[in-house]
Amino acid sequence: MLSCLPRVMLYSIGGPFPASSHRCHHKQKHCLPITQCGALSISPLLFHPHAKGSQIIMDMAQKAVKRQASFCNAITFSNRPIVIYEQVRLKITKKQCCWSGALRLGFTSKDPSRINPDTLPKYACPDLVSQSGFWAKALPEEFANEGNIIAFWVDKKGRVFYRVNDSAAMLFFSGVRITEPLWALIDVYGLTRGVQLLDSEIIPPDCLRPRSFTAIRRPSLRRETEDTRLSVSLCDLNLQEENFHVLATMCPIPQNSLNSQHSHLFPSQLESDLRFHQLRGAHVKILDDQTVARLEHAREERTLVFTSRPLRINETIFVKINKSNASRSGTLSYGVTSCDPSTLRPSDLPYNPESLVDRKEFWAVCRVLVPLQSGDILGFMVNSEGELHLSHNGASAGMQVCVDCSQPLWMFFGLHGAVMQIRVLGIFISTPLPPSNPPPPPRAL
Repeated sequence: MLSCLPRVMLYSIGGPFPASSHRCHHKQKHCLPITQCGALSISPLLFHPHAKGSQIIMDMAQKAVKRQASFCNAITFSNRPIVIYEQVRLKITKKQCCWSGALRLGFTSKDPSRINPDTLPKYACPDLVSQSGFWAKALPEEFANEGNIIAFWVDKKGRVFYRVNDSAAMLFFSGVRITEPLWALIDVYGLTRGVQLLDSEIIPPDCLRPRSFTAIRRPSLRRETEDTRLSVSLCDLNLQEENFHVLATMCPIPQNSLNSQHSHLFPSQLESDLRFHQLRGAHVKILDDQTVARLEHAREERTLVFTSRPLRINETIFVKINKSNASRSGTLSYGVTSCDPSTLRPSDLPYNPESLVDRKEFWAVCRVLVPLQSGDILGFMVNSEGELHLSHNGASAGMQVCVDCSQPLWMFFGLHGAVMQIRVLGIFISTPLPPSNPPPPPRAL
């Protein structure tokens, strides 16, 4: 399903990058532009003109690129190797909100001039980073706003740092081999549609002074005012009162005072073949023939549950909020992943869903923004275009995120805040109407 690189690039880099990040102090020192570095005679940093994904459009100056369609096939490289502590500086020029994920940034020891563009895979992560000589990681979506300037660089210990606008430096990942020349790797992925290369700069080594990641982010970061993003994707809900068109099939949907006014928008019966997977977080319990997930502790870590099978295109999964606690803040998180839960262990499930972004599989994580109460019913559906739609008590909440539906996708849920217990009610599959009978062919004369 995913493209592969030539046989020459078959060695693993030794596992995923560390899930944790550490914020580092940045002293207010002047960072020299590359052209002022005296002994360093380095040409301007540009995009490589030939080694680029099939969806990339590049300007004549090789300073700006744009993904023309889809959400992938947009890997790019620098035209020359970078030097240690050289900041690769990018301005995000275009954002397209429907996709999940954002820029993938990193380095490669493979000369892009020797890479056949036709062999480039869809994704830098996980495709390229699973090959020897490629290191990259996803930029948190909260920083991928239009106009933001992202700088990233590697130090003499093979650690990669990044900063957004004038923020403090943050440790991105480590393990880069610096004994070989390194080219910048930029995957214009997901909601990032276009970027522009700015003049690179050298950051003095003593600008980096590690400190705790719990340090407060500087207000200079341009973040959404009501940002509820967890990791790969959290798109804002666009609540609209639209009809949720469904038909009938096998098990009745329960009604209560909260959703009975929308009862005409629900299917009268549901198929009941969907369950929760036996894999679960340590702080949640699966009950009632694997149809109920209940929070077992006041703590909200390790509360992930998964569906027992992948989603089907155009099927709607109905989930009921069985129990809520109005005295607690927070709501339900949900998403889809290409990771088969059967391949995971309970210890693989993170305390914080945010760390899912560092896994190599596809993860899209969202959160319901409207307050949820006991008895509320949510519907989740992925259509053939890869659009994940949400409904709340029968009323459409619109498209939440776009996903790659060319691969099997499992759904997952995280119990947070007021949501104490959920139940899978069942599924409904929308089937297109068969075409009308064509007219009989004309009789032969």
